[in-house]
Amino acid sequence: MTMTTDVQEFTFSRTFDAPRERVWRAWADAQALAQWWGPKGTTIRVIKLEFRPGGMFHYAMAFQPGHEMYARFIYREIVAPERIAFVISFSDAAGGITRAPFPQLKNLWPLEVLNVVTFTEQGGKTTIALRGGPINATDEERKMFAANTDSMRGGFGGAFDKLADFLATS
Repeated sequence: MTMTTDVQEFTFSRTFDAPRERVWRAWADAQALAQWWGPKGTTIRVIKLEFRPGGMFHYAMAFQPGHEMYARFIYREIVAPERIAFVISFSDAAGGITRAPFPQLKNLWPLEVLNVVTFTEQGGKTTIALRGGPINATDEERKMFAANTDSMRGGFGGAFDKLADFLATS
C-alpha cells in the first residue's frame, strides 16, 4: 500500500429556507443532530457531543432497530456561525476508530475523512457547502472514496432533506 498526498474531494451544497443562526444551531445541538443527522431511514442516538475544537460528536446510527453502527466527528475548527471542520470516522461503541461496516467496501474505506462545512446567508436563506476528502489514506482507500461519490451524494442529500424538514418544523 502506498500513500499519496493528492486529495480526492467530494463537494455537496444545499440552500435552506432559514437564517444562518438557526441552521448553525442545528449542527451545534445534540437534540437537533439526533433529529436530522444521517441518511434517510436511519435513527441517530447521540452518545456524546462536545461542540468545541478537539471535541467529539459520537453517535450510534441504526437503519433498523437493534442493529447499531457507530461513528464520530473530531472537531478541528469551529468558527461560529461560518465554518465547521471535522474528521469523521466509523467507530466502535467506545469511540475508537474502526473500518466501515459495509462488506462492499472491502475494508478500503478511509479511516478518516476531513470535512469542512461553510454556512453563508443571503436574503434570509442559508447555503451549506460541504467539502471533504480522505486524510492519512492509502491510494486504494482514496480510489474507494472516489468510487463512492454517488453513495455519499445520496447520504448527504437524505440528511439535508431531514435538516430541511427539521428547520421547517422547529
